[in-house]
Amino acid sequence: MNIGVIGASGMAGQAIFNEAVSRGHHVVAYVRNAEKTRELLGDIDWIEKDAFALEADDFEGIDVIVNAYATEPSKAYRHIDLAAKLIGMFREQLNPRVVFILGAGSLQLADGTLLVEKLKSIPGSESWVAIPENQLKELEFLSLVDNVNWVGVSPSETFTTGDRLEPLLGTNRLLVNKDGKSIVSDKTFARAILDEIEHPKVIRARFSVCNK
Repeated sequence: MNIGVIGASGMAGQAIFNEAVSRGHHVVAYVRNAEKTRELLGDIDWIEKDAFALEADDFEGIDVIVNAYATEPSKAYRHIDLAAKLIGMFREQLNPRVVFILGAGSLQLADGTLLVEKLKSIPGSESWVAIPENQLKELEFLSLVDNVNWVGVSPSETFTTGDRLEPLLGTNRLLVNKDGKSIVSDKTFARAILDEIEHPKVIRARFSVCNK
Protein backbone atom coordinates (compact mmCIF):
# COMPACT_ATOMS: atom_id res chain seq x y z
CA MET A 1 0.00 0.00 0.00
CA ASN A 2 1.18 3.55 -0.74
CA ILE A 3 0.82 5.81 2.30
CA GLY A 4 1.54 9.53 2.52
CA VAL A 5 2.21 11.21 5.87
CA ILE A 6 1.77 14.97 6.15
CA GLY A 7 3.92 16.20 9.02
CA ALA A 8 6.15 13.12 9.13
CA SER A 9 8.77 14.93 11.23
CA GLY A 10 6.45 15.40 14.25
CA MET A 11 6.02 12.94 17.10
CA ALA A 12 2.88 11.28 15.75
CA GLY A 13 4.05 11.55 12.15
CA GLN A 14 7.40 9.86 12.83
CA ALA A 15 5.78 6.97 14.69
CA ILE A 16 3.18 6.43 11.96
CA PHE A 17 5.82 6.64 9.23
CA ASN A 18 8.06 4.08 10.97
CA GLU A 19 5.18 1.73 11.75
CA ALA A 20 4.03 1.79 8.14
CA VAL A 21 7.54 1.14 6.83
CA SER A 22 8.01 -1.74 9.29
CA ARG A 23 4.90 -3.37 7.82
CA GLY A 24 6.27 -3.20 4.29
CA HIS A 25 4.28 -0.25 2.98
CA HIS A 26 5.72 2.35 0.65
CA VAL A 27 5.59 5.64 2.56
CA VAL A 28 6.06 9.20 1.32
CA ALA A 29 6.80 12.03 3.77
CA TYR A 30 5.20 15.42 3.03
CA VAL A 31 7.31 17.92 4.96
CA ARG A 32 8.54 21.51 4.93
CA ASN A 33 12.14 20.55 5.70
CA ALA A 34 13.31 17.40 3.94
CA GLU A 35 16.85 17.60 5.36
CA LYS A 36 15.56 17.63 8.93
CA THR A 37 13.19 14.75 8.15
CA ARG A 38 15.95 12.63 6.62
CA GLU A 39 17.96 13.12 9.81
CA LEU A 40 15.01 11.76 11.79
CA LEU A 41 13.79 9.01 9.48
CA GLY A 42 16.75 8.09 7.27
CA ASP A 43 16.76 7.62 3.50
CA ILE A 44 13.10 8.20 2.62
CA ASP A 45 10.83 9.24 -0.22
CA TRP A 46 9.69 12.78 0.40
CA ILE A 47 7.95 15.81 -1.05
CA GLU A 48 9.21 19.09 0.35
CA LYS A 49 6.27 21.49 0.41
CA ASP A 50 4.26 23.52 2.85
CA ALA A 51 1.08 21.55 3.58
CA PHE A 52 -1.04 24.38 2.19
CA ALA A 53 0.85 24.31 -1.11
CA LEU A 54 0.07 20.64 -1.74
CA GLU A 55 -2.05 19.82 -4.78
CA ALA A 56 -3.92 16.70 -5.85
CA ASP A 57 -1.09 15.72 -8.21
CA ASP A 58 1.25 15.47 -5.21
CA PHE A 59 -0.81 12.50 -4.00
CA GLU A 60 -0.91 10.60 -7.28
CA GLY A 61 -0.71 6.88 -6.54
CA ILE A 62 -1.23 7.36 -2.79
CA ASP A 63 -3.84 5.03 -1.27
CA VAL A 64 -4.01 6.61 2.20
CA ILE A 65 -3.07 10.10 3.40
CA VAL A 66 -2.34 10.55 7.11
CA ASN A 67 -2.69 14.17 8.16
CA ALA A 68 -0.39 14.55 11.17
CA TYR A 69 0.00 18.30 10.67
CA ALA A 70 0.89 20.33 13.76
CA THR A 71 1.29 24.05 14.33
CA GLU A 72 1.78 26.57 17.12
CA PRO A 73 -1.24 27.61 19.25
CA SER A 74 -1.46 31.07 17.68
CA LYS A 75 -2.12 29.38 14.31
CA ALA A 76 -4.31 26.57 15.64
CA TYR A 77 -7.13 27.47 13.24
CA ARG A 78 -4.94 26.07 10.47
CA HIS A 79 -5.93 22.55 11.57
CA ILE A 80 -9.41 23.35 10.27
CA ASP A 81 -8.05 25.06 7.17
CA LEU A 82 -5.95 22.06 6.16
CA ALA A 83 -8.80 19.64 6.81
CA ALA A 84 -11.01 21.77 4.56
CA LYS A 85 -8.32 21.83 1.87
CA LEU A 86 -7.92 18.05 1.86
CA ILE A 87 -11.66 17.42 1.96
CA GLY A 88 -12.19 19.85 -0.93
CA MET A 89 -9.42 18.16 -2.89
CA PHE A 90 -10.97 14.70 -2.69
CA ARG A 91 -14.73 15.31 -2.78
CA GLU A 92 -16.71 12.40 -4.25
CA GLN A 93 -13.65 10.13 -4.35
CA LEU A 94 -13.14 6.84 -2.53
CA ASN A 95 -9.38 7.11 -2.88
CA PRO A 96 -7.24 8.20 -1.28
CA ARG A 97 -8.58 7.55 2.18
CA VAL A 98 -7.72 10.44 4.51
CA VAL A 99 -6.79 9.85 8.16
CA PHE A 100 -6.98 12.92 10.41
CA ILE A 101 -4.99 12.95 13.66
CA LEU A 102 -7.20 14.77 16.16
CA GLY A 103 -6.51 15.78 19.73
CA ALA A 104 -8.04 14.28 22.85
CA GLY A 105 -9.88 17.51 23.76
CA SER A 106 -12.99 16.50 21.83
CA LEU A 107 -13.43 13.27 23.83
CA GLN A 108 -16.21 13.01 26.41
CA LEU A 109 -15.58 12.60 30.12
CA ALA A 110 -17.73 10.35 32.32
CA ASP A 111 -20.08 13.26 33.14
CA GLY A 112 -20.66 13.98 29.44
CA THR A 113 -18.57 17.13 29.26
CA LEU A 114 -15.66 17.37 26.86
CA LEU A 115 -12.06 17.04 27.98
CA VAL A 116 -11.29 20.44 26.46
CA GLU A 117 -13.42 22.07 29.17
CA LYS A 118 -11.26 20.41 31.84
CA LEU A 119 -8.12 21.52 30.01
CA LYS A 120 -9.26 25.14 30.04
CA SER A 121 -9.23 25.11 33.84
CA ILE A 122 -5.53 24.21 34.03
CA PRO A 123 -3.45 27.24 35.09
CA GLY A 124 -1.56 28.61 32.10
CA SER A 125 -3.67 26.73 29.57
CA GLU A 126 -4.45 29.95 27.71
CA SER A 127 -1.02 29.62 26.09
CA TRP A 128 -1.85 26.30 24.39
CA VAL A 129 -5.55 25.44 24.72
CA ALA A 130 -6.29 26.84 21.24
CA ILE A 131 -4.89 23.60 19.82
CA PRO A 132 -7.50 21.25 21.37
CA GLU A 133 -10.22 23.87 20.84
CA ASN A 134 -9.53 24.00 17.11
CA GLN A 135 -9.10 20.25 16.79
CA LEU A 136 -12.62 19.97 18.24
CA LYS A 137 -13.81 22.34 15.51
CA GLU A 138 -11.94 20.22 12.97
CA LEU A 139 -13.88 17.14 14.09
CA GLU A 140 -17.16 19.07 13.97
CA PHE A 141 -16.34 20.06 10.39
CA LEU A 142 -15.45 16.49 9.39
CA SER A 143 -18.68 15.16 10.90
CA LEU A 144 -20.58 17.08 8.20
CA VAL A 145 -18.63 15.43 5.36
CA ASP A 146 -20.37 12.41 3.84
CA ASN A 147 -18.74 12.12 0.41
CA VAL A 148 -15.05 11.68 1.29
CA ASN A 149 -13.46 8.51 2.67
CA TRP A 150 -12.14 9.93 5.96
CA VAL A 151 -11.47 8.69 9.48
CA GLY A 152 -10.39 10.61 12.59
CA VAL A 153 -8.16 9.32 15.39
CA SER A 154 -7.75 10.75 18.90
CA PRO A 155 -5.07 9.84 21.43
CA SER A 156 -5.64 9.60 25.18
CA GLU A 157 -5.37 12.55 27.55
CA THR A 158 -1.62 11.94 27.88
CA PHE A 159 0.14 11.41 24.56
CA THR A 160 3.80 10.58 24.98
CA THR A 161 6.75 8.73 23.47
CA GLY A 162 7.02 5.15 24.61
CA ASP A 163 6.89 1.45 23.87
CA ARG A 164 4.69 -0.21 21.27
CA LEU A 165 1.94 -1.82 23.35
CA GLU A 166 -1.39 -3.44 22.60
CA PRO A 167 -3.93 -0.69 21.92
CA LEU A 168 -7.27 -0.25 23.65
CA LEU A 169 -9.78 1.23 21.21
CA GLY A 170 -12.84 3.39 21.83
CA THR A 171 -15.09 5.88 20.10
CA ASN A 172 -16.01 9.25 21.59
CA ARG A 173 -15.37 8.67 25.31
CA LEU A 174 -12.01 9.34 26.94
CA LEU A 175 -10.46 5.92 27.48
CA VAL A 176 -8.89 4.79 30.75
CA ASN A 177 -6.82 1.61 30.97
CA LYS A 178 -6.80 -1.09 33.66
CA ASP A 179 -4.42 1.05 35.72
CA GLY A 180 -6.85 3.96 35.67
CA LYS A 181 -4.67 6.00 33.30
CA SER A 182 -5.66 7.78 30.11
CA ILE A 183 -2.34 7.49 28.33
CA VAL A 184 -1.08 6.32 24.94
CA SER A 185 2.42 6.09 23.55
CA ASP A 186 3.28 7.29 20.06
CA LYS A 187 4.15 3.75 18.96
CA THR A 188 0.91 2.26 20.30
CA PHE A 189 -1.03 5.05 18.62
CA ALA A 190 0.73 4.35 15.32
CA ARG A 191 0.05 0.62 15.68
CA ALA A 192 -3.69 1.25 16.03
CA ILE A 193 -3.71 3.59 13.03
CA LEU A 194 -1.92 1.10 10.79
CA ASP A 195 -4.28 -1.65 11.95
CA GLU A 196 -7.18 0.54 10.83
CA ILE A 197 -5.48 1.42 7.53
CA GLU A 198 -4.87 -2.24 6.73
CA HIS A 199 -8.27 -3.47 7.95
CA PRO A 200 -10.78 -0.58 7.74
CA LYS A 201 -13.55 -0.68 10.31
CA VAL A 202 -14.28 3.01 10.98
CA ILE A 203 -15.77 4.98 8.10
CA ARG A 204 -16.42 8.73 8.34
CA ALA A 205 -16.18 8.67 12.12
CA ARG A 206 -13.60 9.01 14.89
CA PHE A 207 -11.99 6.38 17.08
CA SER A 208 -9.70 6.79 20.08
CA VAL A 209 -6.66 4.91 21.34
CA CYS A 210 -5.23 4.16 24.79
CA ASN A 211 -2.44 1.90 26.08
CA LYS A 212 -4.19 -1.28 27.15
